[in-house]
This record gives sequence, structure tokens and C-alpha cells, in this order.
Amino acid sequence: MSHSAGKEGGLSQATPAVDTQEQFDNHSPTPTAATENTPKKQVFPVVDEVSPSSTSSFEMLDMDSVPTPYHPVHPHWCYCRKADDDTSWLPFSREDSDNLENAYASGGDKEQFVVAVNGERYDVRVSERMRYAVYWDQAPTEVRRCTWFYKGDKDTRFMPYPEDFSNSLEDAYMIAVTLNEWKKKLDFPSGETVILHNPKLMMQYQPIGLQDEWISSPSEQTRPRTVKRGVENIPVEIPDGEPEKVDHLVFMVHGIGPACDLRFRSIIQCVNDFRSASLSLLDSHYTRAQQEGKVGRVEFLPVNWHSALHGDATGVDEDIQRITLPSISRLRHFTNDTLLDLFFYNSPTYCQTIVDTVASEINRLHTLFRQRHPEFKGTVSVVGHSLGSLILFDLLTNQRTGSEEVAREGVPCDEPSPLTCDSLEQTLFRLGLQQYLPTLQGENLDLESLALCQDSDLKDLGIPLGPRKKILNYIRRKWVPEDCKVGTVLLPPGLQAPPNASLAGDLHGMTPEESHFHRAQSVTSAVDYEYFDMGIGQVSIEYPQLAFFPQTFFAFGSPIGMFLTVRGLKRIDPNYTFPTCKSFYNIYHPYDPVAYRIEPMIVSEVDLEPMLIPHHKGRKRMHLELKDSLTRMGMDLKNNVLGSLRTAWQSFARLPVAALPPVDAGDSTIEDNLQETQGLCEEAEPSLLEEETDQHEIKVGMLNGGRRIDYVLQEKPIESFNEYLFAIQSHLCYWESEDTALLLLKEIYDKQGVAFDQPQQ
Repeated sequence: MSHSAGKEGGLSQATPAVDTQEQFDNHSPTPTAATENTPKKQVFPVVDEVSPSSTSSFEMLDMDSVPTPYHPVHPHWCYCRKADDDTSWLPFSREDSDNLENAYASGGDKEQFVVAVNGERYDVRVSERMRYAVYWDQAPTEVRRCTWFYKGDKDTRFMPYPEDFSNSLEDAYMIAVTLNEWKKKLDFPSGETVILHNPKLMMQYQPIGLQDEWISSPSEQTRPRTVKRGVENIPVEIPDGEPEKVDHLVFMVHGIGPACDLRFRSIIQCVNDFRSASLSLLDSHYTRAQQEGKVGRVEFLPVNWHSALHGDATGVDEDIQRITLPSISRLRHFTNDTLLDLFFYNSPTYCQTIVDTVASEINRLHTLFRQRHPEFKGTVSVVGHSLGSLILFDLLTNQRTGSEEVAREGVPCDEPSPLTCDSLEQTLFRLGLQQYLPTLQGENLDLESLALCQDSDLKDLGIPLGPRKKILNYIRRKWVPEDCKVGTVLLPPGLQAPPNASLAGDLHGMTPEESHFHRAQSVTSAVDYEYFDMGIGQVSIEYPQLAFFPQTFFAFGSPIGMFLTVRGLKRIDPNYTFPTCKSFYNIYHPYDPVAYRIEPMIVSEVDLEPMLIPHHKGRKRMHLELKDSLTRMGMDLKNNVLGSLRTAWQSFARLPVAALPPVDAGDSTIEDNLQETQGLCEEAEPSLLEEETDQHEIKVGMLNGGRRIDYVLQEKPIESFNEYLFAIQSHLCYWESEDTALLLLKEIYDKQGVAFDQPQQ
């Protein structure tokens, strides 16, 4: 059995400082990283390695070696991660490893032992030595109880031996220590040879037949691998474990395509990165709050809808493939797999699939999370990236509150039309017009026939103007036949385009079928959205309801503003809010080609700059600070010129009064001129901090509770040289942005009354 480094993988020598899950950064160990100790994490020291080609080194160590009593090796549990052609082994946290070891050592029926690991996002079946994902679909990964490791000269990671191989090495080591007999040679059936020279030097030699035939140098053919006993003797950083308490739950919805960044990683891997960044920021910015038990952690869960749309259930990929041209196949495959998602969302058929998938997946994850965390008392937020933010915007726009459900008199959430389950008597009672029930019943009118009535019909029945308008408005707003629903959607108050009075007058009195036909023929015309209750141009679908009320909606690189505009929406009512979500943040990179602003659609009369998201270390980036310094320098030069003028006016004003010429009543005095000049100087000297404070205090509607909505990230210095070169990267940068993660944490914990434990520098 060969244990090649390229096939078996290995332990990363520099795993992430907080969460090792799905992190595969490979760095060479350095003495500084290997010996540094922190309060929460400990990096084990590297045992000095002796060159295997030096025989004198063996003898020197043998002479200096002192017999030590045998102590059983302390095992550490690791899990395998396969990515492309690379296989690596990552250590569990100390807490998870201890739990696995306790389950292993407890005896009994190990078939029943299932241990939750990695923040309870995975379950390990101890007997199978396999790790299973809880919340998403992922192939099971192998788990090992690791005690012995090896690494070749060209390898950057230590790799664990299989457990049976490690047990054989441990038995031989125990005999060598007990009898103080070293230079033990162990030959294994697979052909490997391990020589225990002394407690600090153990080497593995490969059989000649397994070596590369193309290697001509005999020294390279016989070059051994370093063998280490116990995880404490290899340079690997192991975290203590994630806090058990979950303060807040966040669902993250991806955009177009199956990949979320330039490395073509899935939403699961990107969310793992974002979770790791948030845990690191909690350690650095909420240290005191963690020590006092006020802060636990924020759990982020990915919401994947792409696979459901492009799976076998819809068959859309096969249909698209049949009509796809054979030329430039890679580009066309990319287009079909990613860009077509935008068209699918504007299709009445597949838009329903996308929205249903997102809502059902969020509800499923929420239910599963509550089952695994019954003690959870926190709130929930949602995050959408790119098209995912638009999906969440439409979904949150069409949520219903408890009061609306009472007004619907118990109609289930999935019912398409409230009047299909109501009687004529119930409808008139709701409108306070029950006195006209006998009149309508005398004409054998029900709700369906009442919907076909025009104003003149009700007038002929002797119903006054006020009740007629109530009935017609209620019918038009609350009931549209099933065959007339294509191209329409309910409009929430506040998201309305300007009405066209002439068009509304022309269509007044039409049946629903006639009015729908006219709307279909007037796609580019100004439409009375309030009259037709069409919404914001979105296709007609039934929006499912979420099982919770989100606390905050975060949009990353969002095209919401553009989509609302092309749907015909001119502005958003400043008083409009989501029915069930009271906070909304539009976060974008300045060079993101897909991102658009929201605030200009609410406050069009004021030119507001977006709020600049501070660096997670509490400052602006160097090039931005330099830019601000040059701006302030220009303002200072201008102010100095005005100050010189002010001094001249003051000197002139100190002249004797008798020397001044007489002043007419209509002329301005020198004091007036001086006051004007001083006022001009004062207007020219506001600080940048005051400007930012003034902008922050401006109320931008109620979509975010009166607070600012648009927040822009700081570009990196290299991005400033060529914004076009980094445009695509800017749209995919949010998953790895610590500044974005810190803004989320600040919003979440500010609502809980927990602030930074130290001022940002």
C-alpha cells in the first residue's frame, strides 16, 4: 500500500486561524508561525529535522539520546477534503476532536455514535469514519483518528497514515522506547520501509518499484520521507472551536450561475469563507463582549437555487442545448449556465420555480436549524448577491403580515385570490356595505358577475357614487381571473409608477379580459399601476411566505435599482417599507458593473454621496487618505485667500469714521460686506467629518428605518489604476471582504445593544 503525497493529501501547514472548514491555503511553515502562541490558539513547535542524507547526524543523536518513559500518543481527528486533483487533510478543532475521541473511547455500540462537528453543520458517524453535511448536499468525506504523519521534501503538508498503519508504527515505537533499542526497521507488505533511528528522527523509504522511472539521480530515488509521531510535533494550527451560542442566523442567496467567485467555487465554499471572516472579526472587535458572555457567533447558511432550476425536474438545460449553436462551445456553455438565469427570472414559468426554490430552501434550513438549536432565541436576516438580491427584494415585497392575514379572514397563504373563498355577503360586510346585499342578491349577482359590472350597471341598481367606487376599487384590486394573470403581479403601496390619467380614463369600464389585452399591447406606454394593480413590471407568480420575519436584508452588488427602473418604476415612496423586514442595506463596490444605487429613487431632490464603509482596521485605505488630504489642501488654500480678504476688510473697517464717505440708504455698509465675506468664509470651511455626519443624519425614506441605504466599499490601491480590469472581480469580491462582514456584524449587534469593545484606529 503506497502513501503517495499526491494521492493521499495532507494536513495544511497553515490552516485558517478561526475555522478550518473548507479552507485550503497551503503555506510553508516558518519559525515565527510555528512558535507564536495566542490566548485562543496555539501553534505547536516544529521539531528540528535532521537531514536524512547525513549518517553522522544519526550517530550524534543516538549518543545524545536519553531514554524516556513511554507515553501513549495523543490522537487528533482529521477530515479529508478533495478539490480537483488535490487531496488534503484538515484537523478538526480541539473541541470537536475531543468529542470524537470521547465517543470512540466510550465503548458500547459505536454504530449509534454520531457527533456534531464544525459548528454542528456536519455530523460524523464514528464507526463509518465518515463526515456528512447537515444543511446542504455534499459528498461524504473520510475521517481519521490520526497519530502518525509523514511528509516528503517537496511536500508542503503533513499527511496522516491510515489508522492500521499508524497502530503498527505505534507498537514498534512503544517497544523501542521501552527496551531503548533503536534503529528499528519495519517492512510493510506494501513495500514501504520505516526506520526508527531515535525518538526524534524517523524516516520512511519507498520501495524501488514504486519510484519514478524518469528520475535519473540515485540520491533522489532513495530520498526518504520525514515521519512524525503525534500532531504536537507537526506545524499545524488548530483552533479551539466555534462558540456554542448562536446570536443570529443569516441566509445567503447566490446570484447567476453555479460559481460565486473567480476561482469557480460554490456558494457553500464562499459562505464558509464569509463565516470564517466573521469569526475572526468577532475575536478582534468583540473580545470583551465575548469574555463577558454577551456575544456568541453568527451562523451563515447558503441557499442554493441554481441546481433546482437546471436539474432534471425542469429539463430546461436539455431544451436549451438542442437549440445552441456548436461554435464557440465554451462561451455558449458559460452563457447557458449563467447569463440565461437573468432571462429565466423574467419568465413566468421559471420565475415561479426560482422563487419557490429560494423560499422553500430558506424555510427548510430555518426549520432544520431550529431543530438542531432548540435554545436559539436570536433573530434572522437574509443576504442576496447579484440576482439573488433581486429575488429576495421581490420576495420580501410580497410578504404578508399578521394583520393582513386577519383581514383575509383566515385564507391560507398559498391561496391565489382572496375573493375565490369569500362570499358576496362577506365581501360587502368587509367593505361596510352590507345594506346593499338585498339589492345585489335581487339581481342574482355573485362575486364573479359583480366583477364584470361597470359603474353604469351599479348606478342603474340605485347604488350611490361612494359605495360604487368602493366596490369597483375592491374588485379591481383584489380579484383577477386566473386566465388574466399573465404579466401582472400585486403592487404593494409605495412601489408605484406615476399614473397616466388619460390611459386610465380610456380603459375605465373595460372587463378584466379587455384591460389585460390592452396592457399586453402597451408594454412601453405609461401605465396606471395603481389602477391595474400590476406591481412593478414583474411577471405574475404566486409568492410563497417565509416562516419568519427577517430583521435585515443585505444586498451585495445588487441590480435592484436598475430592474425597478426598467420595470417602469420612477420612484419609491419615502414611506414605503417591506411588510416584514424593517432594515435594508445596499452594499456595493465602486467598480461593480452590476451594482446600482437605491437612494436616488427615494430622495431625488438631494444629491447624496453613498456612505463609505470603513476599513475593518478602522481607517481609510492609504490612497484614499492621500486623496482626501489633497482635497483638504485645496480647500485650505481657498480658505487662506478668503482669509486674506477678510483681514483687508477688517483693516479697512478700522479707519476713522470721519474719513469715510457718506453712505446712502440704498448702499451696503462695510460691515455688511464684512459679514457677507465672513459668512462666505464660514460656508467654505466645513470639515469632511461634518459633511459625512450631515449625510448620515439625512433621512432616506423608511425602507431602512430612515437611515442611509447605499454603502460603498473602499477600492484597493491596485484597483484604482485600472477600474475596467477589476470590474468582474469587483462584482465577486463580497464573499471575501472583511469590511462587508464587519458591517453585517455591526448592524446585527448594534440592534442587540453590543458595541465594539475598542475604538477603531
